[in-house]
Amino acid sequence: MKLSELLENRVPVSENLKNTEISMITDDNRKVVSDSIFVCVKGEKFDGHTVAGKALEQGAVIVIAEHDLGLGEQQIIVEDSRAFYGMLCAAWFGHPERKMKFIGVTGTNGKTTTTSVIKHILTANGHKVGLIGTIQNEIGDEVIHTDNTTPMTFELMQLYDQMYRKGCDTVVMEVSSFGLVQKRIGLTHFDIAVFTNLTQDHLDYHKTMENYYQAKKMLFQICDKAIINTDDDYGKRLYQEISCEKYAYGNTGDFSYQPVSVKASGTEFILNQEKISMLMTGYFNIANASAAYAVCRLYGLENNQILPALQSCTGVRGRCEVIPTGKDFSVICDYAHTPDAIENILENVKLYTEHELICLFGCGGNRDKTKRPLMAQAAAKFADRLIITSDNPRDENPEAIIQDILTGLKDTQTPYEIVVDRREAIAHALKTAQSGDVIVLAGKGHEDYQIFANNYHTHFDEREVVAEALKELA
Repeated sequence: MKLSELLENRVPVSENLKNTEISMITDDNRKVVSDSIFVCVKGEKFDGHTVAGKALEQGAVIVIAEHDLGLGEQQIIVEDSRAFYGMLCAAWFGHPERKMKFIGVTGTNGKTTTTSVIKHILTANGHKVGLIGTIQNEIGDEVIHTDNTTPMTFELMQLYDQMYRKGCDTVVMEVSSFGLVQKRIGLTHFDIAVFTNLTQDHLDYHKTMENYYQAKKMLFQICDKAIINTDDDYGKRLYQEISCEKYAYGNTGDFSYQPVSVKASGTEFILNQEKISMLMTGYFNIANASAAYAVCRLYGLENNQILPALQSCTGVRGRCEVIPTGKDFSVICDYAHTPDAIENILENVKLYTEHELICLFGCGGNRDKTKRPLMAQAAAKFADRLIITSDNPRDENPEAIIQDILTGLKDTQTPYEIVVDRREAIAHALKTAQSGDVIVLAGKGHEDYQIFANNYHTHFDEREVVAEALKELA
């Protein structure tokens, strides 16, 4: 593609360069090749402007910058290089973001389940759907690995392009606060956007809840229709502050629900006067399912198209997932890694726990330290017994992380044990479980690894760990 075609007349370019065939665009100086464009982006730890000259030496035709670097006709100065990079990436792939419908879901908890249920319903009604999310990306039935909830800009546009070329008419996407603030989504405009809730998370990056909220709010400035959980305090505020076509869901609102029963085998609830039985369990999944229903109604589906698909949905790996044990106690694996999420899962599981509810959890290293005692308080609120262990310690000392967690238990009476090694902790939980107990393994969910110092990843799948520990008990 010629430089002038790629720029789409957004900015003037030298006559000497405008017909140059561009081989690549990147914001990573390590990926610069001959005849490429290098976009200077300033991050938290590294500023691409500092290596602009080197990028030209490596073969870049031109650099995009936010201020004059003294590079003459080989620089283009723009107000926002991140945003400009998003436009370039969209143009590079022929604007796939214009060729499909987009549904975005944001919030602290519930994004993965909500997007998965939406995809399940749309697929059941003949649509080929692309899914972009925390666990994995999907093109119809094809599964694609992901490293980020919202992929980086070039990779995201490349994924859109693949989805369109393979016949997708709709993309259902978890939209993270990182992806919004860092403008990874480029020119994407959403037909429908959902807000699930907002609770403390990612404050190591956003610093304050207000910043976190404002990041999430950005999605609702680029959508046609919004579906907002107005049971959530931030959701109520968001509903009042946005100007697009909007709908409320929750205990009251345009899409209102009331629980009927919650059991390990499934959940019953009333949604807009329709009684629904579904295989997914938990009060929080009533909210997730209701949001998915609302999306599909606004998408244009009728009740007789939505409800059979909703009732057949089995849920998501690592989200209140029952791990078979063959014993007289139960094990549930859940991704809960925020105070609100751990409180939600335990409150729901407590409803059908016959004896003791045991919660095994830890907290991630190199992440928001302020939520560690809050996690402990949330777990102690509903659990009968706690086993405190490691999650992904990364570059921190696991014992030090646990000490931070313990500060949240000073004013509680819930008994706890410390088993630093997570594999040993799970084995201990199974060994000490009694008839009727439910063990909730919180924090890892779909993850099949642990992260230690220097970003070292080691395989760790809790389903396998449970199976191995059960063999030892046999």
